Amino acid sequence: MPLYSTPGVYYHRTDAGVPRVAPLRTDITGFVGMARRGPLHQALPIESWRQFVAHFGDFTGAAYLAYAVRAFFENGGARCWIVRVASDAAVAAASTVNARLPMLVPPPPYPAWDVCASSAGVWGNDLTFELRATHLAQTVADPALSTPDYAAVTTVAGFIAGTHVRIATDPVAPAFRAVAAVDAATKRLYWINPKPEARSDYEKQLTGYDLNRPLLIESVEYTLLVRELGRVIAVYQGLSLVPDHPRYGPRVLPRIAEAPSDAIGWKVPAAADPVVLIDKRTPMQRRELAPLQVTVDAVALTLGADGLAALSVRDFIGEAGDVLDDEFARREKMRGLRALDPITEVALVAVPDIHIQPVLPPAKAPPVVCVPDPCLPAPPFPPAVPRMRSVGDLPPLFDDEAVYQVQSAAIDHCQSHHDRIALLDPPYTAVRDARLGIDPIRAWRKRFDSTFAALYAPWVAAPDPLLLNGELTRLVPPSGHVAGFVAQTDLQIGVHKAPANGSLNWAQRLSLTIDDASHGLLNEEHVNALRAFPGRGLRVFGARTLSSDPSWRYVNVRRLMLMIEKAIEVSCQWAVFETNDRYTRAKVHLALTSFLLSLWERGALAGASVKEAFFVNCNEDTSPPAARDRGQLIAEVGVAPSTPFEFVVLRVGYGEDAFEISEVALAGEF
Repeated sequence: MPLYSTPGVYYHRTDAGVPRVAPLRTDITGFVGMARRGPLHQALPIESWRQFVAHFGDFTGAAYLAYAVRAFFENGGARCWIVRVASDAAVAAASTVNARLPMLVPPPPYPAWDVCASSAGVWGNDLTFELRATHLAQTVADPALSTPDYAAVTTVAGFIAGTHVRIATDPVAPAFRAVAAVDAATKRLYWINPKPEARSDYEKQLTGYDLNRPLLIESVEYTLLVRELGRVIAVYQGLSLVPDHPRYGPRVLPRIAEAPSDAIGWKVPAAADPVVLIDKRTPMQRRELAPLQVTVDAVALTLGADGLAALSVRDFIGEAGDVLDDEFARREKMRGLRALDPITEVALVAVPDIHIQPVLPPAKAPPVVCVPDPCLPAPPFPPAVPRMRSVGDLPPLFDDEAVYQVQSAAIDHCQSHHDRIALLDPPYTAVRDARLGIDPIRAWRKRFDSTFAALYAPWVAAPDPLLLNGELTRLVPPSGHVAGFVAQTDLQIGVHKAPANGSLNWAQRLSLTIDDASHGLLNEEHVNALRAFPGRGLRVFGARTLSSDPSWRYVNVRRLMLMIEKAIEVSCQWAVFETNDRYTRAKVHLALTSFLLSLWERGALAGASVKEAFFVNCNEDTSPPAARDRGQLIAEVGVAPSTPFEFVVLRVGYGEDAFEISEVALAGEF
């Protein structure tokens, strides 16, 4: 206890309580698939459909990803992670802006900036840009009061350190400098920083000007206007060529950064920039500060490619990394599912696009040309002809073996992380023909036996804004709808609630009609059926994993245990390096007991009393002296998760001159 000798109020921090174990979010889904745009093989968090469109584009006939994400949010999902996949043939559209110093005998221009589409894809070929030079700040310098190191000006308003300026030393060949420092008190613009320790490579003295003529100094910045199909979508003002300036172009328009290793709560901007700027100048060319050559007409970005025709299974699953891999090798292997490895908050995984049945977008009729009346005056300008959206290549049709390989990799991914499960879709060949019935689905289910996966069938017909093949709906894998429904259940009730017997939104019909007899067969084989009930809509009517172990039969039981294990692991890290004594063990015991008690009170654990619901042992018996000598503190936790009642039997009898109805709930057996 510290001794206080001076009267007053003192604050002293104490350990007021035990570190709390809190439940973790289990509603977040990781989707892997194809999109029109967006960063490749990099996970991005998305929290709304509008945000997905801003980063990854709208619906396309070459992918199911947009349909799955839309279904996820329509069914109650709140947050997901998106990984866009493509082959190495995917290229971002680009164009080059040159720079050159204005001289009597000018040297040839050299590349200064590359204006690139923000992501690979043929969508970038629809972009054009215009570059204009502006001079927002102007001042006049007195040559008599100036030196080669600074200029004495009338005002320093609008000038900051790093401002690129044009100085009219000569009417034909002006000089270009970067402001090193600004002194508002003496009204000086420094070309050489008065503080030697703060000087940069861009500083250069100003000499060779007429001492009898005032110097006009004006800032040089650029405005970049970007259009898509002729429509203005972005305007960037005040872009600078100087890397030290806060509005340095490649810093204002950079590539999207990768998610950090601890990506919980990480967000990206709500709208993605359509273009990025890449500085192509050498260090010597940067020191020249030559101005950019502005554009007279709109410049088109070219050579963008989707890279879908060469898509392979490797692009969906990636490769295992090696500790000896360099940065390039690591990025090459970090594809598809591997991009979800650092995302610790993902609890569900879906890969709908391995089932893709690509369809070309419908051909649109050319616009009707309006023939003007010859008796009327001619219009001042001819009517604008709208540009058609560029169409890229289509992905291949993956056979059943490729689908099996990707789904097996998804299960392995979930097992290795031990905090998520895979939502599997049956292949299109198993759900397209009603004459074959459910036999192909049952055959596909027999390929798997895992507690980290659940299979849902059949496919769902979702509204199709593209009207592909003239249809109002398009058959899509059900994983997107199911992921949204599971997320809604977790958010409204909890992960302990079986995600079943709920209606699906944004769905019109099913690819197969499943009756009671077929449903019974599928349920026995742990296939979660989607069914259409008159007056009740389309519903998820199953909540089983693909495990043959009766202890892990239900999806909610498996996911509840994963959440408990992860929550304990994350929240008990404080105990590392603590003294392994009875006080620390008591803290761990109290934290675990409080956490499990809160779950029991919410109905996540079975039992009429706490003793029937769970137990926690963390004492000298679980951590004997031999374990403590090894630096181990061992706690034993046992829980009784609540299981859903799949079958409710009504017993109807006659007694005492009246009918009696009683309910007998059977937990999974009858």
